[in-house]
Amino acid sequence: MAGGRMRWLPGIFQGFLLAFVGLGIWEVLFVYEENKCSMTYMFEYPEYLKIKLPKKLSTKYPSYGLYLYGEGDSAEASKYLKATGIPVLFLPGNAGSYRQVRSLGSVALRKAENIHNKFHFDFFSIDFNEELVALYGGSLEKQTKFVHACIKVILRLYKDQNVAPSSVAIVGHSMGGIVARALFTLPNFKPTLISVIITQATPHVAPVLLLDSYLIDFYTTVNNHWILKEKDLRNITILSVGGGFRDYQVRSGLTIVPSLGLYNNTLNVVTSAIPKAWLSTDHLCIVWCKELVLATVRAFFDLVDHHTNQITTDLETRMSVLHHHFVNYSEKDSEDNLESSVSFSGSSALWSEIKTYKWTYTSPEFSAQEPKAAYFILPLPSEGEPYSNLYCRNNNLEPSNWIYGCMKSNQSVCQEGIDLTGKAELLKMYKIVNFNLEEYRSFSHFVIHISKATVNKQFSIECEFLTAASRMMSTPVTNVLSFGASASRVVINSTGLMHNVQLQDFNKIYQAFEIHVESHCQFPHGKTTDVYRFHVPWSHEDSVVTSVPSSTVIFAKLHRARPENDNSVPELQLHTARSCRYEITIRTSFFEVLGQLIRFHGVYLPMYVVANILLTFGRQLIHLYSEGHCSDFNIALSAAAKPYKVIPFVNLAVFLSRYDWFKAMWSILMLPEIDTLILNEQGISYPMISILLFLFGTAIAYWNGIFFCSLLKQLSFLWSIFHRPCIIKKEYEPINLRSSSIMIFLLFIIWTTCGAVALILAYLLYLVQVLRLQASVQTMKGILNLAPKQETMKKAAMASSAKEEGGKSETTEYLPKEPEQLSLVSHKLLSVSDVEDAVDTLQIHITILNLLNWIILFSAPSFIYWLKNLRYARKLDPDPYGFVAIILVLTMGVLINSHTTLVKRSKLLKYAARLQLLLAIAMAAFGLVHLYRVPYFVTLSLVLHALCCLV
Repeated sequence: MAGGRMRWLPGIFQGFLLAFVGLGIWEVLFVYEENKCSMTYMFEYPEYLKIKLPKKLSTKYPSYGLYLYGEGDSAEASKYLKATGIPVLFLPGNAGSYRQVRSLGSVALRKAENIHNKFHFDFFSIDFNEELVALYGGSLEKQTKFVHACIKVILRLYKDQNVAPSSVAIVGHSMGGIVARALFTLPNFKPTLISVIITQATPHVAPVLLLDSYLIDFYTTVNNHWILKEKDLRNITILSVGGGFRDYQVRSGLTIVPSLGLYNNTLNVVTSAIPKAWLSTDHLCIVWCKELVLATVRAFFDLVDHHTNQITTDLETRMSVLHHHFVNYSEKDSEDNLESSVSFSGSSALWSEIKTYKWTYTSPEFSAQEPKAAYFILPLPSEGEPYSNLYCRNNNLEPSNWIYGCMKSNQSVCQEGIDLTGKAELLKMYKIVNFNLEEYRSFSHFVIHISKATVNKQFSIECEFLTAASRMMSTPVTNVLSFGASASRVVINSTGLMHNVQLQDFNKIYQAFEIHVESHCQFPHGKTTDVYRFHVPWSHEDSVVTSVPSSTVIFAKLHRARPENDNSVPELQLHTARSCRYEITIRTSFFEVLGQLIRFHGVYLPMYVVANILLTFGRQLIHLYSEGHCSDFNIALSAAAKPYKVIPFVNLAVFLSRYDWFKAMWSILMLPEIDTLILNEQGISYPMISILLFLFGTAIAYWNGIFFCSLLKQLSFLWSIFHRPCIIKKEYEPINLRSSSIMIFLLFIIWTTCGAVALILAYLLYLVQVLRLQASVQTMKGILNLAPKQETMKKAAMASSAKEEGGKSETTEYLPKEPEQLSLVSHKLLSVSDVEDAVDTLQIHITILNLLNWIILFSAPSFIYWLKNLRYARKLDPDPYGFVAIILVLTMGVLINSHTTLVKRSKLLKYAARLQLLLAIAMAAFGLVHLYRVPYFVTLSLVLHALCCLV
């Protein structure tokens, strides 16, 4: 009984680990805020006018195209190809369509009509044939060159204009953004051809999945160019927008544009922090989300220089406009002077002086009466008084200019002042200012203006002078290993309008917290609404939550870890009601922590799974060498897959890489950089996480092994129905005419099409062979069970005697299907050792098939790309899996009929078995991020096994 329970313990443990992986995946894919985006609708039927390209260009790129978007009258005017607007080029991303431009194009047309077509934008879009460029990097350079040619074609459409544009603005979705930046790496590209680049959910830092070397080469070229040539590219303005936690395809931490930060020409934001949006978008929604489309189109219109009716060339103006629409939105137009002087002399409006340090004004509901005063003045406290800031907010107050600093006053009337409305920030329903009084000591008063435009509208204004230190509280967050059992609590007895709670020790990406804010008010506040903002000071990734005083839950987690030289702390900012008591409880959310692990490290799990399978393969070969038999896949996995066999060696190499002598030795050996160092640069690598991911990989390999073996048994049963099973040969020719013909055919496939096609065909042939082997093993076991015990023993003795006398090896013979005949045949053909050898052979082939499964999975994107472009080209060029396919085809030609009786006699078996551990360690060092290297390590493992069959 005890032995039976012990046998189940590994499965239970691996089941728990697999459940954790499943919970993390579930959190990433399904547990996020609801889609709050409004759909963008077209007012008229959208049309896409195909631009005729030069014959040489269309011949060179037959699968690509260039289109101009239009609706109604604009579409009719565009048919004559007389472009008169400001050119904007939309670049779709991975598997994206040129039709995705319609949201931006339609809203821009409507906004141009609102300004009576003083100027308008022409939205062009490129058709990339919906290529999978995020998974296959071989076409990225081709796309880049095509875009360069299209920009020249677009600008030629404006040659008859009086003031023809000399550049285009680019909007790139997903991989379209990296293609836009890649234009500047072309040798004959002029940087002046592009003015502004806006990217949406573009992974600038690195590809999401590195499944081929062309992707990393492309990224390395682009990012190195932008860093080394930053001075030359300082005139290019870039806005990068990340989708937030709803975008599980491209996490927002990857959307940061790599830069040295020497010039203020790059802005990175997350949609949850964008004013008037404050929401998260998925990877496709970010293109049509109305809130984001409106912000983008407004920014484009504000970027226009009204003297030339083209996008301004002033860099400060560009960045000011982008900050206005995507970071700190105030009601004041971005093009206006933020601190313009104003004269109040001659005004007959009533003035009222506020003599308290806390002031609230609420208009009567549905009142048509004008306010008692149009201007309220708040004297600055003297320097000796304990006040450091003025905090004011209003709700529904019009017009946009509402707060001033008074420079010259006469008694209770201000004569001259400075408009400070541009300092205000829109936060949900509130317009907020928070002035540091030390910066405004030149003013005698602050002035609040209430105009007649507010009549018939209910509005409110709240102001208070405060001491910033008294409103700042600090609390340490709970440990990630507390699993929510412990909590940090903060109690605020609010007498003011604003409070900050600093979350100490919150700077790692794997940290995630559930924050409960519960309010208790002494008396009703009517429609007063609280606004809570989770503020991350080192990144524009804030999230905003509104709540009528009650219980509110905020999930706090990071898109980007805190930079090394940054000591800032995330804050929970509370814009509260007076006379309320707030209880804040902070707990670690174990569910969200699992989600963060999968979000940041889930793409690296395939490497850990394959590393576990390699360790299992090595264990099986060692057992075959020492015991003469091969252990079951899951038994070998439980015995061999230990993190301490792999992780410490990688961590040791990472530690030693700090020293110059080790770096020198590393370069002499011409070894690539350890992948963990790349993750360290991104701030997402931690030693304990690698151990946890290894265990997750073990769990996936364990249960995948159970599922795969069950699937093979079912398929072999179906196979045996249509094909008569046979006894397994113990001796075989490593390379026979049949296998040689298959190898030659598959090599021809590689040469004429692509390596992935040959790999899939070879895999199917190998799968059929394993199914035949599985069916034969089941039949051979059945024969032994039906045969009388005495006859079976006699058969074993005769077989042993025949071996000693050098008798002929057994040959494959088809078995009759009747049970009586099977029992009779068993006396002549089978022994227990025959069945055991057949089972050992099957176990080895199943493990090999498990390894091949991952190679097929990694090569699938290039196969899909080849299949989709088959009508344009029969040969995939470049082919990322051509070399791997050649080696694997030759190797599988040897392995497909291999038998353990021959492998056991190999002189290389011991060394091949030991080398599997070294391959697993090397894979963990060099294949964690560069997943395209994993097939090379698997191929080398199989080559070693094939050599055991030959030597």
